[in-house]
Amino acid sequence: MEEQREWYVVRTQTKRERLAAQHLRELDGVEVFCPMLRYRKATRRGKVWWEEALFPSYVMARFRLTEMQRAVGFCQGVRGFVKFGSIIPPIPSKVVDEMRKSWQEEATNDVLTISPQFQQGDEVELAHGPLQGLKGSIIEVMPGIERVRVLLEFLGQPQMVDVDLFSLLLPRRPLP
Repeated sequence: MEEQREWYVVRTQTKRERLAAQHLRELDGVEVFCPMLRYRKATRRGKVWWEEALFPSYVMARFRLTEMQRAVGFCQGVRGFVKFGSIIPPIPSKVVDEMRKSWQEEATNDVLTISPQFQQGDEVELAHGPLQGLKGSIIEVMPGIERVRVLLEFLGQPQMVDVDLFSLLLPRRPLP
C-alpha cells in the first residue's frame, strides 16, 4: 500500500523561514505552508515594513516521509524536523487545512498585513519621544495621517497631544 502524504513541522534556521519554504516548494511532491505577518514598525530610520513568520523557525510541509525525509531534511534553510525521540509525528490534515483556510481569507500570498488597532477611549502609553512613559487615553484616531490625539496628564493639567500611531504601546485586549 502506498504511503499517503502527511503534514509535518519542519524546523528552519533562524529568520530563514521564507528561504526554507521557497526551496522546499522546488522539491517534487512537497507542499508548504509558511504564514507570514507584515507590519509597519517605527525605527531610527523611520517607519519601515517588516515581515516575520507567524511561527518563528518553523514551517509546515506535506510530503511522503519515507520518500522525501532526506531531501527535505537537507534542503537549504532547513535544520531538521520536530521529533519526539526518534519519531517524527504528522500533523492532522484537518488542523492544517483549517489554518490555511482561515489564513487565506485574510492574507494575500500567505502574507497577512496587520496594523495597530486603536479605538477612542483606549488607554495607551507613549513608547517613544520626549513624553515616553506617560499614559493617557485616545480622544481621536486619524488613520489617514497615521496619528492619534491623546489626552495626557502633564504638569498637573490635562493636555491634548497629537502623536504618531507607531509611537504608542498597543492596549491589552481580552481574547474573544
